[in-house]
Amino acid sequence: MKFAFSLIALVLFALIIPFLIPGSGQQDGVDPNSNLPWQVTVDAQGGSTVFGLKPGISTLGEVRQRLGDEIDVAIIAEPDELGALEGYYSQVALGFVLAKVIVTVDATNEAISVMRERALKAKHMDSLTRKITLQPADLAAADQLPVRAISVIPTVNLDEATIIQRFGEPAERIVLSEKRTHLLYPKFGLDILVDVDGKELLQYVAPQQFASLREPLLVELSAKAAEKAAGQATDKPVENSAR
Repeated sequence: MKFAFSLIALVLFALIIPFLIPGSGQQDGVDPNSNLPWQVTVDAQGGSTVFGLKPGISTLGEVRQRLGDEIDVAIIAEPDELGALEGYYSQVALGFVLAKVIVTVDATNEAISVMRERALKAKHMDSLTRKITLQPADLAAADQLPVRAISVIPTVNLDEATIIQRFGEPAERIVLSEKRTHLLYPKFGLDILVDVDGKELLQYVAPQQFASLREPLLVELSAKAAEKAAGQATDKPVENSAR
């Protein structure tokens, strides 16, 4: 039994240590102390720079140059939705942090609609979501478009204490459930989802565009509050007014 507990502890230590100790998880040609998720700089114009990229300004082609050409670009669409143009990396070394990276391309609805009409094929990612592969000419055109948001999913699970150690105290916490809390850093244009049961999600936009991250959370929070209030009203016993 002691051996089993020791083995589990060693495995957990090996998983989390790359995020906590500089130099761990280093890959050839990668500076382990640069390009890290908490190395965000801001400017006086309401912009920011992270991973050498400027959300809202840097193009998809510049993302390729910074993070590598192993990016899968496609339109990702839910049922009855036009979809979003996204680029996906299954694994990127961000300094000594390994992560999945998703970039959302700032394409107009008209441009996405045209790309869908010319698309090579579509396949289901799960029972609902569709991944639509683009024509080569549209892939080349997408490289010229700016990236609106950058989403990062580290390969290790992070707790709130570790996040605060790296990013500082958040300006706001939005608790959506007992297991899901959003830590908001408007000065960085950053929303960090802490998920007890799943992977953490870091979403970066230009600070001046931070409302695009915060407002959907407030809508979801309001909807949950209304649902809870409706449930309580339904559960309330009905008084018999007859005398």
